[in-house]
Amino acid sequence: MGGLRELRPSFVVPGPSGVAVRDRLRVSEADAAVLREVGVFLGSLAAGDLAVRSRQGLAHDAAGWAARKRELTGGSSARWAGSITKATHDQWALARRGQAAEMAWLRGQIGQIQARLARPLGAKASRREGLVRGYASRSEWHAKSRRLHALKGRLAAVEADWAAGRVRVVRGGKRLAHLRHHLGEAGLEEPGWRERWRAARMFLSAVGESGKRCGNETIRVTTSGRISLRLPAVLAHLANAPHGRYVLDVTVAFKHRGQEWLDRVTANRAVAYRIHHDPLRGRWYVTASWQRAAVPVLPLQAALAKGVVAVDMNDDHLAAWHLDVHGNPVGEPRRFFYGLSGGAAHRDAQIRHALTRLLHHTRRSGAAAIAVEDLDFTDGTSREKHGRNKRFRRLISRFPTARLKARLVSMAAEQDLAIVAVDPAYTSRWGAQHWQQPLTASTRTTTRHDAAAVAIGRRALGHPIRRRTPPPPHDQSDRAGHRSVQARPETRRREETRPRLPGPRTRCAPPGSGTKAGDQRAQHRSGHAAEQQSWQQDSLPLSL
Repeated sequence: MGGLRELRPSFVVPGPSGVAVRDRLRVSEADAAVLREVGVFLGSLAAGDLAVRSRQGLAHDAAGWAARKRELTGGSSARWAGSITKATHDQWALARRGQAAEMAWLRGQIGQIQARLARPLGAKASRREGLVRGYASRSEWHAKSRRLHALKGRLAAVEADWAAGRVRVVRGGKRLAHLRHHLGEAGLEEPGWRERWRAARMFLSAVGESGKRCGNETIRVTTSGRISLRLPAVLAHLANAPHGRYVLDVTVAFKHRGQEWLDRVTANRAVAYRIHHDPLRGRWYVTASWQRAAVPVLPLQAALAKGVVAVDMNDDHLAAWHLDVHGNPVGEPRRFFYGLSGGAAHRDAQIRHALTRLLHHTRRSGAAAIAVEDLDFTDGTSREKHGRNKRFRRLISRFPTARLKARLVSMAAEQDLAIVAVDPAYTSRWGAQHWQQPLTASTRTTTRHDAAAVAIGRRALGHPIRRRTPPPPHDQSDRAGHRSVQARPETRRREETRPRLPGPRTRCAPPGSGTKAGDQRAQHRSGHAAEQQSWQQDSLPLSL
């Protein structure tokens, strides 16, 4: 057991705390023109407010927030000003979290490179001594030393921004802004790019207010699906309804979670709305979101009372196997395939389809929990960690770990299924070693991923993964049974055949004979050099 890291305990993943549903708006040309004008105007106010907030840096406080809100209220309204300032605060906080994550990543990369630069060229790694391997050649060592200086420069710049409270954000997205200088490579014309840029910088979002009519006074969606929005003071001349409001000709009907949304709107509970435009498809959408009451996390033992469906996540499929409460595989292994080619929408649809089939299989099996590995590929694509294995690094980088877990948790909550996260250490190795061959039959081929799913499920249930050597078959002098329970879990090499202990023993041949007792091929088989006397199974002290 020496050299194995300590395993983290399994736990039930908390369910989602928020809900978001989206539907398409088939607006007319007149409605689209009004929405575009209002969105561009409010987007300009949001851009100015973000600039002010960025200049304030760490000196921002509640008084500064109130001053910004008062300044925006004159040109729009108090509710629009509140939505804009809150969105600005969230965006600034997100940029700060990104800075913290970048600093941690840079420090990790610098530490790994420094450790490898300090090792001799071609030096081997030693896990026991905690030593990393050295670089293969002098040219690679030189290139890494130059990269080390570049990373140190980046770290110094990020640390300076962090200390000054300075963030670097772009309303509309850094990628789209960078695309402006490479229109030819992207196959875009300038008018098309400007339309996408304008749509990305529009602001048509309003936070909900409990106790107000339909849960939102700024963007109101009634129980019949009628949408109206409060116009800014500067654009009040566009109103077609009393009190400076504009009512769209189209109605909306949320198909997904529609009854839950209707219950909130009827009870005047807060619902936030966002209207956005997709210039590539020429469509308008409205997204409704709200918070759910905190649901108590189900205890681990209660979640596993009916067994578990263990899942091994891979880059092209999910390998699942149902295990009972005793850790025994039940039925046949299942594989749910998905593809990661194509655009982001296609990949997301593939993942949702695979997870839907997994949830249906779990419901049919009678289990109330799904066990998955608590994977973290934050630094998994690092060249310093996996060396020149570019294929493996690309596999990890495209593996949708975070998206799979987020989707699975949210979708399982709707089916009243618990998600149990387990430590991923040694599951693939021990699963293949102890479960792949015993679970393979003439009518079933057990893959390494299927065996890993069994290992994941047993760890979630609290059972050990590794199996001991099964007892020998019945013979004239030994009746199987003690051999699988004589070794303690901490005993090394307990999965192997028992060693031959020389010396006189009770009911044993003299020293020197019976030397092939551990050789399973030497047991009364013709054509093999074995002892002429009858073979006996020696007893082994429990202390070994």
